[in-house]
Amino acid sequence: MNAQTERLEFAGPAGRVQMLRDQPEGSPRGVAVIAHPHPLFGGTMDNKVVQTLARAFVQGGWTAVRFNFRGVGTSEGVHDEGRGEAADLQALVRELAPDGPIALAGFSFGAYVTVEALQSLAGERDVRALVLVGTAASRFRVPSLPAGIQDRTLVIHGEQDDTVPLAAVLDWARPQSLPVTVVPGGGHFFHGQLPLLKNLVARHLRALE
Repeated sequence: MNAQTERLEFAGPAGRVQMLRDQPEGSPRGVAVIAHPHPLFGGTMDNKVVQTLARAFVQGGWTAVRFNFRGVGTSEGVHDEGRGEAADLQALVRELAPDGPIALAGFSFGAYVTVEALQSLAGERDVRALVLVGTAASRFRVPSLPAGIQDRTLVIHGEQDDTVPLAAVLDWARPQSLPVTVVPGGGHFFHGQLPLLKNLVARHLRALE
């Protein structure tokens, strides 16, 4: 993302995990972990939406960590349909942010994995912010959010997403009374709308300060 981006590795449940870390100016508010889209369809930590999320968190004063799921890049292991990937995310949090506030964000498959990981992390940690973009609710059984996290959650979806229909996300959000921010004309990858996406996340983070 910039010249100061650190390339790191840690030992995850399935072996080595490759990751990138960006630091804000001054003392960070905490550590934000950002999960990428589906690895079997080209998703990596270098995805443009994932990079945009990282920039928004750094701008908001957070340390931003992106990582490659098992079997992607130099991360060891094989794709596990979200189960092992959630374990990777939980392990990364415990390794890089053993204490203090955390934030979680994910895009598409990464949003599903983030909600899966949150099921245990919410009971263990101070989760200050949750950002879910293009949540893959039509492709996976995304759990409901743990109690108490809704007020700190931003769900963003493109009006014209042809990978995950908006209706599927509304069906997931409705029983939880969870608002969904709809980007008019937006597709799954928010082509031409990444600055808007970044601003929406930045505004959410400011509101939580």
